[in-house]
Amino acid sequence: MMNAPRLIRVLPRSFRTSILTTALAMMSAFSLAAPADAQSTPVSLAVVNARIWTGNPKRPWAEAIAVRGDRIAAVGSSAEIRKITGAGAKVVDAHGQMLVPGFNDAHVHIISAGRGLSSVKLRDASTPAEFIARIKAYAKTIPKGAWITDGDWDHTRWGGELPARQWIDSVTPDNPVWVARLDGHMSLANSAALAAAHVTKATPDVEGGLIVRDASGEPTGLLKDNAQGLVDDSMPTPPPEVADRAFDAAMHFLAERGVTSAQNMGGSWDDLAIFERAHKAGRMITRMYAVVPLATWEQLRDTVAARGHGDEWVRIGGLKGFVDGSLGSHTAAMLRPFDDSPKDSGLFVTPPESLYARTLGADKAGLQVMVHAIGDRAIRVQLDNYARVEKENGPKDRRFRIEHAQHIAPSDIPRFGTLHVIASMQPYHEMDDGRWAEAIIGHERSKTTYAFKSVLDAGARLAFGSDWSVAPPTPIEGIYGAVTRETLDGKHPGGWIPEQKIAVEDALRAYTSGSAYASFEENIKGTLEPNKLADFVLIDRDLTRIPPEQIRDAHIVMTIVGGRVVYQREETATK
Repeated sequence: MMNAPRLIRVLPRSFRTSILTTALAMMSAFSLAAPADAQSTPVSLAVVNARIWTGNPKRPWAEAIAVRGDRIAAVGSSAEIRKITGAGAKVVDAHGQMLVPGFNDAHVHIISAGRGLSSVKLRDASTPAEFIARIKAYAKTIPKGAWITDGDWDHTRWGGELPARQWIDSVTPDNPVWVARLDGHMSLANSAALAAAHVTKATPDVEGGLIVRDASGEPTGLLKDNAQGLVDDSMPTPPPEVADRAFDAAMHFLAERGVTSAQNMGGSWDDLAIFERAHKAGRMITRMYAVVPLATWEQLRDTVAARGHGDEWVRIGGLKGFVDGSLGSHTAAMLRPFDDSPKDSGLFVTPPESLYARTLGADKAGLQVMVHAIGDRAIRVQLDNYARVEKENGPKDRRFRIEHAQHIAPSDIPRFGTLHVIASMQPYHEMDDGRWAEAIIGHERSKTTYAFKSVLDAGARLAFGSDWSVAPPTPIEGIYGAVTRETLDGKHPGGWIPEQKIAVEDALRAYTSGSAYASFEENIKGTLEPNKLADFVLIDRDLTRIPPEQIRDAHIVMTIVGGRVVYQREETATK
């Protein structure tokens, strides 16, 4: 006599994690296609009684899903799925909760973010005194000589005064300090870090960067954009096990937030090596698109020729470049000067002609180019480069991307559609920058800042991400921001630039199928369809059926990658 499938009930408010997690076997996930004998393999997992948003326009809603191994076997009604679910299968009763494709964060810096999970926390320091006190307290917990890094401070929280090395020298006599502003485009060094980097009054400025100096010409400790490399290059390289721990911590942090795939905007090839070590060791729970610097396009060309693009866990083929810096650091390249600094209109991190040459070569080699551009002038420069390269290299499926695409000139918005350029944007930045952006660029230029709706109306594709660690990797908050246009200070209850609001389903698409398309992976992820990877997320409420202001209160109940539960909220009960 056959046993009936075991039923695992997922209730909105109570449970124990370990029972379900250990009950689900890990399946191999290295083939790009479902095995030929997939139909003969029994269903290993089923979710029934769910409100499933599939992202598939042919069947946008369903109530149950079945998994064979690491692939989706079927999507349909609960009755249909129960019919194909045999003995020994694990069945999750979702009790009407929402199930969506796994979130794909299209822009992260995952290794530095992982390191930051255990470093000094400065993001919400609201006064200079608090900033200093947190660094002082952290310095007491680490050995003499160890570097204090990351931090993610935000000087707008205490009125806009920029920090200086004198603030922290007395509280860090034994440790070099190199803490970054939350946007990563400006960092503060104490005197010990400046000495280690040999940065003095005589040090010349760096092209595409700035050493901030006092009235006598002495460095204040602040370095912007390319100038940060002076200190970066002087830091000791951490041992591999430290980087591996940072990556593992980051993956688990993402899983708790429903992120099943991430696209890493790596500053070096070291990140790829970290992913490959984790992959080889079987530790991967987040699928990675490992993007490397645009300046190394020839190395990537040769690597892809020798090894291919990778598999579903670690994929290569993307290149990241920079046009400019950031608005908060006043290094975004603008068509007109900043309102609060009339003699300053930002800077180019990379000369436009160098960007063009690298984009041309990389595109000719069949690689994907994505370029950071925040100011309206920077965005125009790279759109011009893309148009020029497309004309010279001819038509093909290249999927050029602009990373951030924050402050778009109105006349350039239609070009995203006509040039088929993906706008890789981060909605949390709207909630953050909306507190202070108008003081820097005014209301009129703000009308096309984080212009989600205008970009979609232009026929362009959106890919949403976080820019973690610059912003938290929380897709639920991102959806809330894109739908409400609220700001973190709560001062725009109707939305900051409300005409740029988008619908919940548009935001869901940007975090799922939009991001999958942005990495050439829409055939294996991004929607819930048979034979695609079994990556999905259970949410405790239907985001499409609640008032927009309640979206941010939603919780991730369960995150499943390749048919395996990698996170489960500690308030759910299993039977």
